[in-house]
Amino acid sequence: MKKKKYTSLVLGIFSLLIAPLIFPSLCPAVENEECMECHADDTLARTKSEGMKENLFVNQENFENSVHHANDITCVDCHSDIEKLDWDNEIPHSERLAAVFCDKCHEEEAEAYVDSVHKKAGGKGITIPCYACHGYHYVTHLEAESVLERENGFCLKCHNPNKFHEWLPQMETHFAYVECTVCHAPEVPRYINLRFFDLAKQKFLDGNELLTAMGTDYDGFMPLVDTDSSGIIDIKEFENFTYMLLAKDLRGTFHAELVVAIEPVVHHVNRGAANRECEMCHIPTSLFFENVRFALNKEDGTTEHHQVDRKVLETYYLKHFYALGGTRIRLLDQIGLAMIAAGAGVVLAHLFMRILTIPTRKKKMDHKI
Repeated sequence: MKKKKYTSLVLGIFSLLIAPLIFPSLCPAVENEECMECHADDTLARTKSEGMKENLFVNQENFENSVHHANDITCVDCHSDIEKLDWDNEIPHSERLAAVFCDKCHEEEAEAYVDSVHKKAGGKGITIPCYACHGYHYVTHLEAESVLERENGFCLKCHNPNKFHEWLPQMETHFAYVECTVCHAPEVPRYINLRFFDLAKQKFLDGNELLTAMGTDYDGFMPLVDTDSSGIIDIKEFENFTYMLLAKDLRGTFHAELVVAIEPVVHHVNRGAANRECEMCHIPTSLFFENVRFALNKEDGTTEHHQVDRKVLETYYLKHFYALGGTRIRLLDQIGLAMIAAGAGVVLAHLFMRILTIPTRKKKMDHKI
């Protein structure tokens, strides 16, 4: 009997020892709140071996608005070498943590990045890791951001576009309305992003603000605007949408930008591969303008897109977004044609009257003689 008890005791202890290996989920996980006990201190920093100071502060509010937090990614999901915290030590984990490799989750992005000019720069002694562009803890959705916000947050950190685009006509206009990767990542799908700019408040209205003013919600927007239930907002429906906003005392303009879809291939940027063919945009059949979407931004940073008829780009409602040869305001074309026709009509009428009055004018001349 004693032998059986002894055997059971040994098996029990052994089970307790191997249980964490077989069932890791049984081990108490390190919670984000525990990490923030130290990292919420905005003075927290360390001095690297080369003498540079590294800030270790994490703004909890910004982190909670990040993509990773929205997807329930915890601190130790990335910093996976932290298995437990030892609060008996001043620093409750290893002082030097292993590098975080984003490709553990973002495999497609990493694959596209491997053959990019930014990765190849590593051969010249320059290291450009993911967080050099995306930051550490505050990665957010980009769909809701404007061209200016995207460029300031990424490309313009390192690049001065004025040094390399002297050949480009109207540089500033291109930089304001066309995202860098539209040309520099030719494989990425592109679309026209439409947002409503409130002239009274001098700001872009997010989805909640616009929908509240319209007296509807995200589910009710398309049934209210897309009256024929085609799934596409056509010119007439877009015009009615404009009048609907005016009736709600929303006076503004629809702002259009040419941006890229946020897909892994956007990381595949290479020297010499940029599109420099102007006719890719500046022709009436340009594929760059085929996909037009109206954006309703959400609180979590994501965006709900609704398809809009490409012909809306040819209306007066988007008069600021004009690509010579690519998008044309048809109303102005019609007015121009009417003016040309009227001018030609005056000339022809004058010529016709001259022909009709030849006999009369001839008699007058004979009488004078």
